[in-house]
Amino acid sequence: MVTPLPRIAGGGGGRKPRVPPLPPARTLLTAFSAAAALAVLCLLTSSPAASLSGAWRSGARSGDKYLYWGGRVDCPGKHCGSCAGLGHQESSLRCALEEALFLGRIFVMPSRMCLSSVHNTKGGLQSSATSKQRWEESSCAMESLYDIDQISKIVPVILDNSKTWHDIVSKSMKLEVGSVAHVQGISRAELKQNPLYSTALIINRTASPLAWFMECKDRKNRSSVMLSYTFLPSMPAKKLRDAANKMKEILGDYDAIHVRRGDLLKNRKDRFGVERSLHPHLDRDTRPDYIRKRIAKWIPPGRTLYIASNERTPGFFSPLSDRYRLAYSSNFSSILEPIIENNYQLFMVERLMMQGAKTFVKTMREFDSDLTLCDDPKKNTKVWQRPVYTDD
Repeated sequence: MVTPLPRIAGGGGGRKPRVPPLPPARTLLTAFSAAAALAVLCLLTSSPAASLSGAWRSGARSGDKYLYWGGRVDCPGKHCGSCAGLGHQESSLRCALEEALFLGRIFVMPSRMCLSSVHNTKGGLQSSATSKQRWEESSCAMESLYDIDQISKIVPVILDNSKTWHDIVSKSMKLEVGSVAHVQGISRAELKQNPLYSTALIINRTASPLAWFMECKDRKNRSSVMLSYTFLPSMPAKKLRDAANKMKEILGDYDAIHVRRGDLLKNRKDRFGVERSLHPHLDRDTRPDYIRKRIAKWIPPGRTLYIASNERTPGFFSPLSDRYRLAYSSNFSSILEPIIENNYQLFMVERLMMQGAKTFVKTMREFDSDLTLCDDPKKNTKVWQRPVYTDD
């Protein structure tokens, strides 16, 4: 029997859309300049911040150019009315930051990120709440997730509720027509090469109808990516980094597994009443008996094993305690409760914990070198199959 980990608190456990031909550039700039500035001002619903972060506290400087995609991550796009998970929104933010880097512009980042109801435990507001109140409740400040100063060392960033951005928009509305460009369906190469766009004070970038991240998505040419996929995960807010460092110090030398179950175990019955799943082996492979067999070749008995999971059944992973010293985020409530306001922040801390592990095992494979619990593809194949619960 393995000596249990000392408890710190309670336990737990398609086809691309056709882009219509654009009018001549001069006509486009003239037609959309005023509308773009007005639209931007309408999005500045929050009171302008009194100060900015890092190198941008002094405000706008002569010659600065900006890239503005919108007031919400993935909107415009199919997630305007709904809300994507953290990973999906991070893909979009990375894409927008990458385009700003490519164009040599300062990125105007949305000041708040939408919290998906699937990944957030906060209750909803009553129907009498205003749209601003509903947005405040269903979103969190970007600075509560990311270190804007650290991001700005690679890609200069200001927030869209800042005094600097408010002043820039106000000034642009007073300038002659043509100083603001509202562009749609134009590649970033065209934006960089065409002098009509390169001299515009503001580019209001309307992204793909699908999502922001579709703008720079190229699965066939990963070398085209200018910012690593780990860029934003490595830029968490300081208080989240500090919390993870305290937890690592307490655990010492440890391993970790990420067991994603709840949101992916969605079965449905076919017309014959037979259960079908998009990930037929996932439920089986993420149960304790199969986890034990799977990780035995990578993580020897007696090791401290940190488990990050969205499984809600109490004690679900307890059978693993006969071989490993188990640790969960709930063991560190004294560290986390004062700072964690939503599950996006919690996942960012757990992601740091997984990155700091000696051996880390993912749920499903993303890269060839990954160690995984399940061999089912992570990408949604849209093929519904019978779940498998026995060895095959």
